[in-house]
Amino acid sequence: MFTRFRRKRLNPVLRDLVRETIITPDDFIYPLFIRSGEGIKNEVASMPGVFQMSIDEAVKECEKLKSLGLRSVILFGIPDVKDSVGSDAMCEHGIIATALRALKEAHPDMFVITDLCFCEYTDHGHCGVLNPKLQTVDNDITLQNLAKQAIVHAKAGADMIAPSGMMDGMITAIREGLDSAGYEHIPIMSYSTKFASAYYGPFRDVAESSPSFGDRRSYQMDPANRREAVLESLADEEEGADILMVKPALAYMDIIREIRDSSNLPLAVYNVSGEYSMLKMAAKAGVIDYEKVMMETLLGFKRAGADIIITYHAKEAAELL
Repeated sequence: MFTRFRRKRLNPVLRDLVRETIITPDDFIYPLFIRSGEGIKNEVASMPGVFQMSIDEAVKECEKLKSLGLRSVILFGIPDVKDSVGSDAMCEHGIIATALRALKEAHPDMFVITDLCFCEYTDHGHCGVLNPKLQTVDNDITLQNLAKQAIVHAKAGADMIAPSGMMDGMITAIREGLDSAGYEHIPIMSYSTKFASAYYGPFRDVAESSPSFGDRRSYQMDPANRREAVLESLADEEEGADILMVKPALAYMDIIREIRDSSNLPLAVYNVSGEYSMLKMAAKAGVIDYEKVMMETLLGFKRAGADIIITYHAKEAAELL
């Protein structure tokens, strides 16, 4: 006798009953890119449907998100002035701190996460203070600044901190900083396994964060390294991260599954700009059914082991669910 798998596929109701992986709007975090000014909503040419927004427009956007059942956003700031250390990121009157206060006042029920890094705020586009001799980020000086930045965000109303710079020891430094300032209740979602990926290209257009020299391979991970990828996330778990993350997602399904099997912490993935734009451009060329491919891609992340998906597709996906 052979196994008749198709018996469970013939009736659509039964197919739904035995479905193993489910996506809901509660799985999504939607990125917002904030800059100063009023009435600004500039679409990014390389990312159709994604905008740089002023704070007042971001407040309106959150109303739209809530109407779709989306309740979580992650903020990225685009400051007016950049310098060598990213001072705006550590300022209580900086773009993110100001946006946090406005968003939490208008939408206290929205869960607001902040991306904690310096690449958008430095004039050199790297993720921290530079060591001029080594021509890379000075790890330990940057740890001190990350703790300062986290405290500013927490004070302004952040519900969760998400450090993305891939500095060694960043979770320890941020956790100690938050706890010492009375914010021991604020969780940390670590970009714990973040690769030096070519998939980030369009993001640098929207966040205006391209490095002025070199690249980020001295601190972000080598895409070829599987075992190290798992170790990076497990180290952040030991340091006190509440949620782990794999970024990018699409070319790293094996890493998502390995970390899922190695840790019991919630696991996020970042469906990054290049992944998003590829689907948009393929749809424009008429070579895919955009909505079906989008949903299949998001389902793949969830099936691989993701609990949380940060994605620019969130609004479109929520409308379909």
